[in-house]
Amino acid sequence: MKAKQFLLLAVFTVNLGLFTGCQTDNSRPRGRADIVICSKNFTEQNILGELLAQQIESQTNLTVDRQLNLGGTFLCHDGLRTGKIDAYVEYTGTAFTAILNQSPISDPETVYQNVKTAYQDQFNLTVMPPLGFNNTFAIMVRGEDARNLNLKNLSDAAEYTPQWRAGFGYEFMSREDGFSGLAATYQLTFARPPEVMDLGLMYRALVYKKVDLIAGDSTNGLIDKLGLVVLKDDKNYFPPYQAVPIIRTETLEKHPELEAAITQLSGLISEAEMQQMNYQVDGEFRRYDEVVREFLASKQQRQE
Repeated sequence: MKAKQFLLLAVFTVNLGLFTGCQTDNSRPRGRADIVICSKNFTEQNILGELLAQQIESQTNLTVDRQLNLGGTFLCHDGLRTGKIDAYVEYTGTAFTAILNQSPISDPETVYQNVKTAYQDQFNLTVMPPLGFNNTFAIMVRGEDARNLNLKNLSDAAEYTPQWRAGFGYEFMSREDGFSGLAATYQLTFARPPEVMDLGLMYRALVYKKVDLIAGDSTNGLIDKLGLVVLKDDKNYFPPYQAVPIIRTETLEKHPELEAAITQLSGLISEAEMQQMNYQVDGEFRRYDEVVREFLASKQQRQE
């Protein structure tokens, strides 16, 4: 492994807990804050939770309680349903398959509209317009393996996976749009059952050759820096995963100024910009709030 890669991974591993720990306080009671924002437990989600919080604070007079790094999809969704949380950013494909238990489909607008309607009807939750980027599951291998075996598509990898080990997150192993459907679509088998791994450790395990294939995020900031290759989903298995703010309709009715504030974020973030923000946190070890503040300021300057 290149020395630069080794150092980056070593520092990233040490700092992963430090950064999530020092910027979150999930045991803190709601107190008197007007709005409670949560996020799932990985870098991009913490950035997006902070983005919502700063946008609300800058565009309204409301106070925000940040419950960042809260947990997985179902914990955040349950917080919304029960009123413990007011808003968080979800991905349309995740909502469609994991929460609504629908089979994956590929059309982004159809998925978005179905999620929007079902969330309002079933949960009294309002799905806001997409933020502008799609963060799909990314099936990755080491760059050296991709070059040596001429791997470009997931179909190419199927020939070699019987000799490989895979590492996946818990949700990917259990979701409708996860491992079982992917394996059936591409006829993937492995040398042993896939190992369930913490999302923050999968990249390290792949580079250190503890596993040979992982399911990460397409907007992860470390993909290029670690020399990893994302295999193309050539059979279009994965649904679209547009990032969308979801807020309790009851909260919007109580604070109608929220709708205009959050709508201003529509289409604001490209995939490249999201990947860059992720890298600023994971690769440069900067604070979420600093990265978000700079991003929002740069967007405001362009509009002026």
